[in-house]
Order: sequence, then structure tokens, then C-alpha cells
Amino acid sequence: MKRLTAYSLLLALMAFGLVHRNAVAQDNFYRGKTVRIIVGATAGGGYDTYALTIARHMGKHVAGNPTFIVDNMSGAGFLISANYMYKIAKPDGLTVGHFIGGLFLQQLLGKAGVEFDARKFEYIGVPAQDNYMLGVHKSTGITSIEQWLSAKTMIKFGGVGAGSATDDIPKVLGPAIGLPFQLVSGYKGTADVRLAFNSGEINGICNSWESFKATWSKELAAGEVVIVLQNIAKPHPDQPKLPLAINYAKTEEGQKLIKALVHSVGPTARPFMLPPATPKDRVQILRKAYMDTMKDPEFLADATKARLDVNPLDGAELEKNVREVFNLDKTLIPRAKEILK
Repeated sequence: MKRLTAYSLLLALMAFGLVHRNAVAQDNFYRGKTVRIIVGATAGGGYDTYALTIARHMGKHVAGNPTFIVDNMSGAGFLISANYMYKIAKPDGLTVGHFIGGLFLQQLLGKAGVEFDARKFEYIGVPAQDNYMLGVHKSTGITSIEQWLSAKTMIKFGGVGAGSATDDIPKVLGPAIGLPFQLVSGYKGTADVRLAFNSGEINGICNSWESFKATWSKELAAGEVVIVLQNIAKPHPDQPKLPLAINYAKTEEGQKLIKALVHSVGPTARPFMLPPATPKDRVQILRKAYMDTMKDPEFLADATKARLDVNPLDGAELEKNVREVFNLDKTLIPRAKEILK
């Protein structure tokens, strides 16, 4: 019995030593390092604002206290940054990507230029599950979705590119509910769309309520942007009486398309991820640090100041949701390709 006890103690000490050595190794790895967050849009938009806010706090939750910085890599509707994360970024745990989750569906639909497989990224988490809404400029005279659909007023929407909710959701709502709109795409981020909106170049946008509050606050406060429709399954608590898009679907196919291609966008809209083949121990370190950041009182205070909603999903749940995108009803794929091309 004494020998058994001594043997068990030895095993426990060995296990402790292994864990301790691994912890020291990771501390040594991240100490003095800089972690880059590659944001696929220009500065000043919602993605950039979330990334900057997280970068200010996440380092203290990683052993070794590395510095987190944000680099903007805009272009091709976030596609340049997504391809960079897959093909070029080193899988060493020092480069984090942040681009639109709508590109995952575009991969499934065979979008030209997609050079990644979303199922091979290592996912860290999302800071919020987006709730997309339509906003129009007050100069249009549109004050409700009923008025808009009845008058068939053509609204010029600003978009970032295929795969972005700015483009894809209006494209679905066009045939599904008869939404009259014209899409002007190719802006490098919603910050650029906002500038075009304010200059009169365009007069509508599909944007998340989270981004409206964080980066369109002046336009909301001044009444320059009028929110007329929610593109989510149930009303947002901030907009309990605002109509839901699905209630205006003209056909059963329209309802199915809204459920599959619009309602599914929110949980994967703002993914933070690492390149494929990043060492699993570093993936776990950053996943834990990310979720610890989401609960950090200083981060939450900073997010509140920036008008950012925080409703996170961890990396495992995000990975599960990404894989669900590839389970799209096969009977809808031809129609989805036609609409979202």
C-alpha cells in the first residue's frame, strides 16, 4: 500500500510538472510577442470597432501578456483578408482573422475568388450575434415597410460585396417580399457606405442593429436614417414593434429562403479565427482568453462606451454553426445561387 501511494504521488508530481512546463512554454512563447488581428474592412466600421475594442483587453488574458494590434486589409468584400488568412498567414497563433461570416455561404455556392475552405479554419469566437435591419435615408420620405412596398419606391442600397449582409440580404428580400431596391456594391466597408449615405450617393443600407448603434449613432440621433424592417426570426428587444421581413414573404419558397439565407446569418456574422493547422494548444489558449475578455468588466465598460453589444459565442459553438452553413437544404442551392450570384 505504501509503495502504491508513493507511486501515485510520483505520477501526480510528473503530471503537475508536465502541465507546469507546458504553461511556462506558452508563457515564454507569447511573452514579448505581438498578435495581429486582420480586419477585412476599412477603419471606422463595426468590424473594425469590435476588433479594436477586443485588442485593447485580450492581451492581459494570455499568459505572457502579448500586445494585440489591428491591421485593416480591405478589398473584394472581405475576400482578400479571408484568402490571406487561409493561404498566407502563418499558423503560429500570432495572426487572427476577422471577416464576414457570409463568405462561408458564398464558398458553398461556388463564389469566384474564394480560395479557402471555411471548415478548416480554427475558430476563436464571435463577440455578438448580429441582428440585421434595413435603414433608409429620411430624404426618401419612406417611414415604413408597408409604404415602401406599396409605393414601389426604388431605393439605392450601398453594399460591400457578395457574402456581406449589406448585399446578400437585400438580394434575398427582392424576390422573397418584392423589395424594390438597386444595389451599388464594392465599398470597402460600412464606414465607406456611411460616407456615401451621408453624401447622397446612396440612400439605404442593410446593416446590423449592433453596427447602427455603434457607428451610425449620429445618423440615428439626428433621424437621418430610418429603420424600417428587421431581418431576423423574432423582434429585437430594442425594436419590439418593428416589422419582420418573413411576415411579408409572398410564397412558401420566399419563407424558406429567408429562413435559410437571412435568419442564419447572425450567429456567424463576426467570426474571429486562426489559420488552418494552428497548434491546438495555442487555439485553446486564445479561445479561453477570448471568452475571458468577453467577461472582463473593463472590456464590457469599453464596449458600452463604444455602443457595442456583447452577446458572444465561444470557438466550439462558432465552429458548429459554420459547419451548419454547409448543411443547407440541397433543393434551395440552385435558387440561392441564382439570387446571390
